[in-house]
Amino acid sequence: MDTYRFIEGGITAPKGFKAGAIYCGIKSKKKEKPDIAILYSEEKAVCAGMFTTNKFAAAPIIYCREIVKTGSAQAILINSGNANAATGTLGLENTRKLAQCTGDHLGLQADDVFVCSTGVIGVQLPMEKMLNAVKDIVPTLSADNGPSIARAIMTTDTVPKEISFELELSGGTIRIGSMAKGSGMIHPNMATMLAFVTTDASISQEVLQGMLKKAVDKSYNMMTVDGDTSTNDCLLLLANGMSGVEVKSEEDIKKFYEAIEYISMEMAKKIAADGEGASHLIVVHANNLQTQDDARKVARAVAGSNLFKCAIFGQDANWGRVISAAGYSGAEFETGKIDVALESKAGKIDVMLEGAGLAFDEEKAATILKEKDIYVHLDFHDGEECATAFGCDLTYDYVKINGDYRS
Repeated sequence: MDTYRFIEGGITAPKGFKAGAIYCGIKSKKKEKPDIAILYSEEKAVCAGMFTTNKFAAAPIIYCREIVKTGSAQAILINSGNANAATGTLGLENTRKLAQCTGDHLGLQADDVFVCSTGVIGVQLPMEKMLNAVKDIVPTLSADNGPSIARAIMTTDTVPKEISFELELSGGTIRIGSMAKGSGMIHPNMATMLAFVTTDASISQEVLQGMLKKAVDKSYNMMTVDGDTSTNDCLLLLANGMSGVEVKSEEDIKKFYEAIEYISMEMAKKIAADGEGASHLIVVHANNLQTQDDARKVARAVAGSNLFKCAIFGQDANWGRVISAAGYSGAEFETGKIDVALESKAGKIDVMLEGAGLAFDEEKAATILKEKDIYVHLDFHDGEECATAFGCDLTYDYVKINGDYRS
């Protein structure tokens, strides 16, 4: 977008943020990538957070919810390979120990430190390895380590996910950076991932939390890979104010929110595109319904339909599965007005008009569906509310990956 000047650095691009990551053997015995990391702000930051709706929330989620209530934080300890979920009181005690250890080595209080985990459920953390790792990471903290920490949080992800840019406000230039992990166990209600956003802007905690919730509803909560909502979903935003630019005027608040929404949409899209075993990104646009709730229901139902996911994998323009999903979504609409089209960079084809199927060129449709990114357009001609959802196809590799996830 012309509004943003994209820059290198990812999560550590904003002023005052540093990171470090190493391998400590949390799950894998192969030293192919780091598995524990620290994100640190030189100044205390205003914080906001969104968390999983899964009743079996992991220990770090329970702990992080407490920290968000304080309104500020200065560091985040993150590990991959072990979710620290369904680990009882010991799991929560271990989370607190990690926060205390991190705080001690950084000269902070324990409640200045978030702790986030992702990986296998039901296994206690290897505390000795992790405590030693924290001590080793702290001396390596650097603003140059954004890409390294983005790799450290990956589990079944095939690529790191990060983005950063500058934004001009009335008081000057601010920077925003983000990173995320997510590939499997992805479904709306906070999606399934760890995601982090940093900014050197100055903004109130109340405004920041409201912005984050609104952006999540339009982005991460409109994403699905496999219909499973994780125990460890967590999105944290830190604003340390080190740019000296305050987000206060009505126009600046509007611009800043648009940037948070944009970065959330882009990261959600990256996660959906990297769904476990996926060969296609599916973007569903549900347009012109009576309510926003109806539009979101339709978009999510189509993006989450396993039958439609399989059709896209097979490059089969089986649009009936689109309409079927819309029909069971729970949305209210008139069936006789609906148009449906499929699109990719290879072209666009109409498959349904005013509630009835059209004869279409199957070869052209197959050519369209060979592309990586597939767009589904549903126009209900029944209102002005629209929504977009992100998903991916369902492939043989998804089963392979999840068949031996613990081993």
